[in-house]
Amino acid sequence: MRKLQILLIAIFLGLLANAQDTQQKRDPSTPEERKRFVKITQEVIKSPLSQDLNGDIKWALKWLEEVPDVNVDPCPLPLGNIAPSGYKYAARVFGIYVMSMGVYAIEHPDGGPDDTAQYLAGVESALKAYQAILKEEPDESSRNLDELLKKQDQGKLEVFVRESGRLCKAP
Repeated sequence: MRKLQILLIAIFLGLLANAQDTQQKRDPSTPEERKRFVKITQEVIKSPLSQDLNGDIKWALKWLEEVPDVNVDPCPLPLGNIAPSGYKYAARVFGIYVMSMGVYAIEHPDGGPDDTAQYLAGVESALKAYQAILKEEPDESSRNLDELLKKQDQGKLEVFVRESGRLCKAP
């Protein structure tokens, strides 16, 4: 199971890395597509284990990969690098993280001086989804995500996200 999760995340990251080529093959996103993407992301944050959302999530991730005008950097480090942790829902939480960064990009089309705000939006949404997972399955905790919740409670999450995000940009 752990190898499958890591493989899925690696494939997803590879798809996003190749999005540059794909972006030239389709037109920019439409207002209707952006609205649908935001709605799906909000739903999956509230109900991250809902199997009914799987088709919508697949559409949303594919859409995010293909559109040229909504860009995210799927750096795993701000999310506590949960991919290799063996956490049962690592792939789902990582997908929510990336989708939430996409929502941030839609809502802030001018971006900013760095990716910290986008990463932070993704991490905060992923933590909300993680807390929803724990309500459904209290025994499915993640040490990495618990550490991020602790940083959030201590007011240290933004500093962590900024510093770990810089590592993704380091040569």
